[in-house]
Amino acid sequence: MDARQIIAKARDGRALGPEALNWMAQGLADHGVSDAQAAAFAMAVLLNGLGSEDRTALTLAMRDSGQVLSWPKTRPVIDKHSTGGLGDCVSLVLAPALAACGALVPMVSGRGLGHTGGTLDKLESIPGLGTTVSEGQLRRVLDHAGCAIVSASADIAPADRRLYAIRDVTATVESLDLITASILSKKLAAGLEGLVLDVKLGSGAFMKTPEAAHALATALVETANAAGCKTSALITDMNQPLAPALGNALEVAEAMRVLTGQVQGRLHDLTCALGGVALSNADLATDPTAGAAQIADAIETGRAAEHFGRMTAAMGGPVHFIDQWQRFLPEATVIMEVQAPRAGYIASMQGEAMGLAAIALGAGRQVESDAVDPAVGIDKVVPLGTKVTKGQPLLRLHAARMDQADRAAEMLSQAIAISDSAPEVPPLIHDRLG
Repeated sequence: MDARQIIAKARDGRALGPEALNWMAQGLADHGVSDAQAAAFAMAVLLNGLGSEDRTALTLAMRDSGQVLSWPKTRPVIDKHSTGGLGDCVSLVLAPALAACGALVPMVSGRGLGHTGGTLDKLESIPGLGTTVSEGQLRRVLDHAGCAIVSASADIAPADRRLYAIRDVTATVESLDLITASILSKKLAAGLEGLVLDVKLGSGAFMKTPEAAHALATALVETANAAGCKTSALITDMNQPLAPALGNALEVAEAMRVLTGQVQGRLHDLTCALGGVALSNADLATDPTAGAAQIADAIETGRAAEHFGRMTAAMGGPVHFIDQWQRFLPEATVIMEVQAPRAGYIASMQGEAMGLAAIALGAGRQVESDAVDPAVGIDKVVPLGTKVTKGQPLLRLHAARMDQADRAAEMLSQAIAISDSAPEVPPLIHDRLG
């Protein structure tokens, strides 16, 4: 097998087959394929596509380029993946709720990407908690809590780790086939039996049109099911933040308010919907509606919060975090309101601009080496469709310095539009596939 032959076939739009894709994935993992060859392969796939059979074969080849975890057959092994959005802290509520309902949840998560926040960064705003764990530690956390939200080890899908870095600097990130293989190779390497996907749509999402979101959801669902993992997807709205907060500790606080029964709202409702599908697919509920009711009950009774507390303690966090979470989360030195410039209705939000404002405050990374400030961000975001008066707070900024808050306030004043008439607010869930 020769990299040039595989690249030429991809360049010409011909089928590659499992043998060639296995060879390519192994070459990516062990550097038998050069950076130049990997970049040429990625560009050929971006321009010509792979087709459903080769997309599945590439996903499995990248999964098998490293360690694939396996689990005892005592509980269904299920997980959730989101394509990224604003205020999207569903994982922090859903993982322990699924565990409370009888599932095993080894959730391999990521850090912030672009204008969106990362689940690992959010969790690490809890003092002492570490998300980089060995396989032995992962198994101990799962035995103790039923769920673990951790970073991928270097042994998980190393072919994807290498190819993703090359895609990032060669303008090939947007390939639907490579996005699908990247997401699923890591998830399948965690030994999943079931997966629910949250594909975001709107101004704060990577997929900003219904056509793009539907195409990605279809590719993910078809590929995961062809790979033997029972999978469904919800296409959900990201024209406003899911929770009314952007920033690591601030989003943990919103998740804790849901877990401890203080609020419900969009975060609660989407958690129940995604969990209902996951439980139904894993035969832990008769249908998604019944599964959603089970997730809601796990939250209402405090069982989900108990599992979250076990998980965070087992990962180095405070033992009494659930009972005293306000005490442990860091707070910013500057807190400032952004007020409505006139009366009217909240008509639209430029989600990407809001995410970039949070990053400018230090809540995310502008380059990979940037440190993240866990305390900063945005909260108390007024929902779409709300009628406001002039001078009414639209949101609060949490910053380390006043000059940072002033810059973010200027960015946000351009990102929220106010109209004279009430807008049509998009539904939380647009569609379901699988």
